[in-house]
Amino acid sequence: MNATPQSQNLSIRYDVTLLFCVLFLVGIGIVMVYSASSALALKKFGSDTYFLKRQALFALTGLLALVLCGHIPLSIYRSLTYPLLGVAFILLLLVPFSQLGIAAGGAKRWISLMGFSFQPSEVARQAMILYLAYSMSKKQDQIKEFSIGFLPHAIVLAIMALLILLQPDFGSALLLGAITWILLFVGGVRWRYLLTAVLLILPLAYYVLINAEYRIRRITSFLDPWQYPTEDGYQIVHSLMAFGSGGIWGAGIGQGYQKLFYLPEPHTDFIFSVIGEELGLVGILIILCLYTIILWRGIRIARNADNSYASFMALGITAAILLQVCVNMGVTLGLLPTKGLTLPFLSYGGTSLLVNMASIGILMHIGGRHVAK
Repeated sequence: MNATPQSQNLSIRYDVTLLFCVLFLVGIGIVMVYSASSALALKKFGSDTYFLKRQALFALTGLLALVLCGHIPLSIYRSLTYPLLGVAFILLLLVPFSQLGIAAGGAKRWISLMGFSFQPSEVARQAMILYLAYSMSKKQDQIKEFSIGFLPHAIVLAIMALLILLQPDFGSALLLGAITWILLFVGGVRWRYLLTAVLLILPLAYYVLINAEYRIRRITSFLDPWQYPTEDGYQIVHSLMAFGSGGIWGAGIGQGYQKLFYLPEPHTDFIFSVIGEELGLVGILIILCLYTIILWRGIRIARNADNSYASFMALGITAAILLQVCVNMGVTLGLLPTKGLTLPFLSYGGTSLLVNMASIGILMHIGGRHVAK
């Protein structure tokens, strides 16, 4: 990573491979959201295209955000680092401590503002990436010092994670911690500080887990979901049934069975299960290939960035997207305890799609920068 920024006379070009993968996933997502949600939408809203229309609108808005963020100079993001971090803190505070917070599914994780609802933890994740990229790029010469390279970042993470835990959203707090750990490790923070932090956090994480009955039930059902097929293991059981019935080629788009009021949240958290049933192993492999290409392009962009700030930002964006992919797929395949986390570019949801596509715009901006000779 080169610590000296080169920002003059920059021109921008699009990463066609990265853009194709993202738009292909978004297109598949629109089709599968309709397939997964049509019966639910007809019953709940009287129109089988309710979620389809909204997802198409989200996708269009996300595309505009991608283009816009792809042409914003990195100097602008630098100047907005602390204001955005402050906004993220305020939004996270508003969720549990104001009437703007919306409760759903036993948790209060959304905010309703001027007719729009969104999830502040998604905004906080991106704000944290911008903060880490900015702070670490400034401290490269002293990054190995505890009071400079580790402690300030750990304090910001702790405050943000605590606010997310108040929602409560244990999974998003862990995801934020994982992204921070990766960036600090790659940035050169001493490994003993990072290892010690993990060892200190484990007892706290254990305490948080055992003091929430629903989390204990999730872990118990995760270990043996078939023992609780009508209770807490219900989601995993029907998700695995969807994958199993899909076979190699799948039942065909629109022909899935588990989405018909058996599989909860088929168009959001468990859309990968619907894909497995309707598109089969072939469809799953195609999607895995697309995500793998995004990972490859993201790492390549981070390695080839012309300054450390851009490199850290690219790595943070790539890590955030791929960790979401791993968690969502792990849950639907029964490899991780149930956690409400969307699948990037595929699941229904405006906040997730908008933030992820805006992030891809920033990533392509970083990858398309070159200094004019």
